[in-house]
This record gives sequence, C-alpha cells and structure tokens, in this order.
Amino acid sequence: MAATTFEMDGSVMEGGGQILRLSAALSCIHGTSIKINKIRAGRSTPGLRPQHLMGLELVRDMCTGSLEGAVIGSTEVSLSPGTIKGGSHIADTQTAGSVTLLMQVSMPCALFAQGPSELCLKGGTNAEMAPQIDYTLRVFKPIVERFGVNMDCDLRMRGYYPKGGGEVVLKVNPVKELIPINMMERGHITKIYGRAFTAGVLPSKLAKDMSTAAVRTIRKEIKDLYINIQSLQEKEKACGNGNGIIIIAESSTGCIFAGSALGKKGVYADKVGIEAAEMLLRNVRHNGCVDEFLQDQLIIYMALAKGTSRIRTGPITLHTQTAIHVAEQLTKATFAVRKAEDENANNDTYIIECQGAGVENPNL
Repeated sequence: MAATTFEMDGSVMEGGGQILRLSAALSCIHGTSIKINKIRAGRSTPGLRPQHLMGLELVRDMCTGSLEGAVIGSTEVSLSPGTIKGGSHIADTQTAGSVTLLMQVSMPCALFAQGPSELCLKGGTNAEMAPQIDYTLRVFKPIVERFGVNMDCDLRMRGYYPKGGGEVVLKVNPVKELIPINMMERGHITKIYGRAFTAGVLPSKLAKDMSTAAVRTIRKEIKDLYINIQSLQEKEKACGNGNGIIIIAESSTGCIFAGSALGKKGVYADKVGIEAAEMLLRNVRHNGCVDEFLQDQLIIYMALAKGTSRIRTGPITLHTQTAIHVAEQLTKATFAVRKAEDENANNDTYIIECQGAGVENPNL
C-alpha cells in the first residue's frame, strides 16, 4: 500500500455499510488508496456481508483497482484505485442484498469515468434496511439529476427476501463536474400517489388492504387532496413472494417525499399501509424540502459539486451526520448545519449548507 493511504474508522457514528460505500466511492473518484477498519464493528454480525463485498468488488472493477481483505466477515479492507474507465459491469449479490445500495456505491464513481457506464445489478429490489427501487426511481433520481447527473435506470425484474433474483440496469453518463443545488422553498403539497403491491403467491387483497389503510391514515391530516394509491398484483417481472407499499407526495416547488413499508410474515396488511402513511406524514410535517431518506443520500453529491449547495430538511439523521463526517474527511468540502429560523420553520426544520469541493472529471 502506498504511503498516502488514508485510514477510515468504520465503527464511528452510524457505524454501518454506509461508511464503507461512501469511503470506497470517494477513494475511487479521487484515485487515493484507502484502508477501512473496524467495519460494522457494533453489528450483530460484524464485518462484510455479501452485498458489501459485492459493492467493493464492483467499485474495484470499475476503477481497475485492487482490493485486500475483501472476504465475508472481514473487518478491514484496503482499496487501491486505478482509472475509472466506464463500460459494462455486472454485480450479483446472489441473495436479497439490496441493488439500491449497490447503486449508492457505484453511481458516484460512474459520474467520473472516462466514458458511459452500464451496470447490471442483481439482488433484492424491495429489501428491508434499504431504499425500495421505487424510491430510487421516483424520489432520488429526479432530485439527483438537479446536480447535472444523467442516468437511466431500467427495472427488469423485482426480487424479494429471501431469494433476491431482482435485476436493474443502470446507465450513467460521465460529467465534467457536478453543479450545486438549492432546495430551500417547500411550497405546498399538490399531489399524493403511490403503489401497493403483492407478488408471487400472495393474494391481491393484501395490496387493497394496504392502500385503503394508508389513504384512511393520510386523510386524517390532509383532507383536501385526491390520493391515488394503485393496488397491483405483480405476476411478471417479479421473483419470489413479497408485498409492500410506497406513497409519494410532491410539492408546488418540485420537492418529493415518500413513506414506504414492506410486508412481513404475521403482520397485518393494514398495519403495513399505516406505517408507510405515518412515515410520509412525518416527512411532510417538518416543512423541509427533502425527506429523512434522501437527506443522507445527497451529501456525497453536495460534497463533490462545484459551489454552495443548500437543502432545507427535517431533523438531521445519524446517517446524514455520518455521511457529512466521511465527506469532510475524504474531500475538501465543508458542511454547516443550522436550525431554520424563518416564519415557516418549526423546531424540526434545519438547513444543511455545503461548500463543495468542486471535483473535476480529468477524463472530460
């Protein structure tokens, strides 16, 4: 390993796979070697799980680099990146490991490649402890495109726990540099819609029950909007059995929020619908411009962009604090978090401001 290897403590703050994903992506983009230790040290099964390993191997392949210590259960890995070339890559967790988490580690790298990238990502599309693919397509994609990102995401097959078997093809064009974003005006909610789904052997009635319970819950608080949550039985394009719901709210200024939940054995469908509805309402109440799940996903893009980005948000999550910590360690970006103090703010409204590092793609 080169003398300039940066060491990152994988157990700090949130202490999960997020530190690994952000550190690997930023190492790849900057072309600097990194050693990550104490990986997921506080988890019940510490060290690398299959999806973390697959994400690291994907980044290694994308940047023609080398990996040391990359085995299941390892708590220390070293990545020495080379040049990010673009081209086609396949990553298969062979489990229900989340494809959206594979996207989180690989997409920033693809933006700074020499040419376009096509990534075939296989695993779970609607998995616990990760954004559902619907969230990535409906919420994350339109907002991240404001940074100047040009991406296309083709959902070819849905995959559910425990089998996985889902497939997403992500196409990303490289950028010269990312542009900062300013999301400070929430406006008012203009639209609420979503999808409740069942797949495999599960009866379609579950989707209707989730949808009905979700609409009833939202109606108690938001009375004047038509709420369109479709009930769907997924026959094709789905591997395995699953059920879940995602509900999306859009504002007059183009802000997008979501609440989602997945069904579990022994949990009534209406409970799943209520959980998603309450999550959406919680994210609409604080009068911010992004929800609690988009908050931390935008940090790496704010850090890499050239100029000052500002987002208005709800309570700052531990995931977001961790993302800021990693970004400040591995880039020249600086962040400031403060309470919002205007007439529309409440105690839960914050502003995240970032002076971006202004990273340029040397290949364009």
